[in-house]
Amino acid sequence: MIRITELRLPLAHAPEALRPAVLARLKLADSELADIQVFRRGYDARKRSDIQLVYTLDCTLADGVDEATLLARFAGDHQIRPTPDTGYHFLAQFGKGRGEYTGPRPVVVGFGPCGLFAALILAQMGLRPIVLERGKAVRERTQDTWALWREQQLHPESNVQFGEGGAGTFSDGKLYSQISDPRHLTRKVLTEFVKAGAPDEILFVSKPHIGTFRLVSMIIKMRADIEALGGEIRFQQKMTDLLIENGAVRGVQLESGEQIDTTHVVIALGHSARDTFTMLHARGVQMEAKPFSIGYRIEHPQSLVDAARFGVHAGNEILGAADYKLVHHAKNGRSVYSFCMCPGGTVVAATSEPDRVVTNGMSQYSRNERNANAGIVVGLTPEDYRQDGKRDGSLVNPLDGMAFQRIWESRAYELGGGGYLAPGSLVGDFVKRQVSKEFGDVAPSYKPGVTLTDLQQKGRGSLPSYALEAIREALPAFARQIRGFDRPDAVLTGVETRTSSPLRINRGRDYQSVNVRGLFPAGEGAGYAGGIMSAGVDGIEVAEALAADLLGMPDAPVLQGKGAKAGGQV
Repeated sequence: MIRITELRLPLAHAPEALRPAVLARLKLADSELADIQVFRRGYDARKRSDIQLVYTLDCTLADGVDEATLLARFAGDHQIRPTPDTGYHFLAQFGKGRGEYTGPRPVVVGFGPCGLFAALILAQMGLRPIVLERGKAVRERTQDTWALWREQQLHPESNVQFGEGGAGTFSDGKLYSQISDPRHLTRKVLTEFVKAGAPDEILFVSKPHIGTFRLVSMIIKMRADIEALGGEIRFQQKMTDLLIENGAVRGVQLESGEQIDTTHVVIALGHSARDTFTMLHARGVQMEAKPFSIGYRIEHPQSLVDAARFGVHAGNEILGAADYKLVHHAKNGRSVYSFCMCPGGTVVAATSEPDRVVTNGMSQYSRNERNANAGIVVGLTPEDYRQDGKRDGSLVNPLDGMAFQRIWESRAYELGGGGYLAPGSLVGDFVKRQVSKEFGDVAPSYKPGVTLTDLQQKGRGSLPSYALEAIREALPAFARQIRGFDRPDAVLTGVETRTSSPLRINRGRDYQSVNVRGLFPAGEGAGYAGGIMSAGVDGIEVAEALAADLLGMPDAPVLQGKGAKAGGQV
């Protein structure tokens, strides 16, 4: 097959226009082209009056047309190449006539996107993983999460952060990432999602998403697949200790008192598993402080964003609800950027600890809620949040980031007035350093509710002074890119503190902890992913590395990669 990239057609082109465009691009007669498959369809909206669709296409030539000859004709054209192999190839597989695996069962701790795919790959290999998830199954977890949103009742072990599906379940369900993917592992993630009930379109649209409700049913289906392959999923099973002997894993201890003996453990924690991070640090597992970001959620009418991005094409079915990605470098040296933008969505309560307020964004597949929301956050370095006050260049305690997050989450709870109400302000008042008195046309979507208050009060502000200063400067600057972004009655809701893990559990090129053999740090909590797709890919790679070590395969392709890499945020 031949792959064509960057084939452009007008937004309103007729479906039948695609084939003539391909024939013209390849200089072929109609009889010489057998079939066309859309691998990816994106759009270029830089010129709102002339939005174009941008295609990547796989073309099958008719019998008798020599592919090598055609490729030679376009030898200098980087947009016409052979179609790469995007299929997934297992390192090894047991069962189904290949013999049964009888060795020690690997343990996967955490059942978010990373743990889900690590367990799935291990199960598909026939290695019968045991999965430990501290939270509940996804439907029970959903009920507990609604209890916080509707009744102000927090379940510390079952909420937006903890439970089957991880934090990604209550999100926009974005399925795109900025990671490098030479092995096409994102295709494996998307294919498994489609098998589990996601719409086929996620395989070809440039920014696929599936939303919370669809994710719930898909996760249940994938769990059943893992179990059918011999895997075991244990809910409400919290790991309280990692058993280490002579620098190697020998098992895990559960809160129930049960001990599971194993030589290989995937640590696929979310970024909010603070007690587990503390335990691992106490056990001497090497980790380091890392940068993360803090800020607010901002809400505008989705119609404002659609008009700013798409102009007269706003509302086009192919384009859908518009998103944005913004960055501003403030005069005080801080970078302010939009994070996890959710078109047509809602702001949600995302705390996992009592008497603290944390915000996040979520949307359904339809993206048809009235407001758009995004995090507007300021980047931090470990030196910003170190707790010992030193400025001598010494290493920052890896747990200091969690302590810093807790300070501002507790402050938000206080400013909101308790009951998990979130503190908020109108954008116009925030920029002018005024206290908002009432909401305008933009109604906040956060539940249990938003309390208008002074987010910038001296000595008791909702964020550090440098962050407040940078965001005040950034909001009008963003309006030069998205007209109306500094709309006076747009709403800021605080605080967004858990943009990514505040620490990284160090691992080597073999994906194992640098000082504990058999321990495989993985995913967002360990500092190697940022979003559903990158977490899923990391889970696949870690599962492969674990299998290679377990089965004695030092030359496995995954071990030739870069196990220490960190995934990009979305």
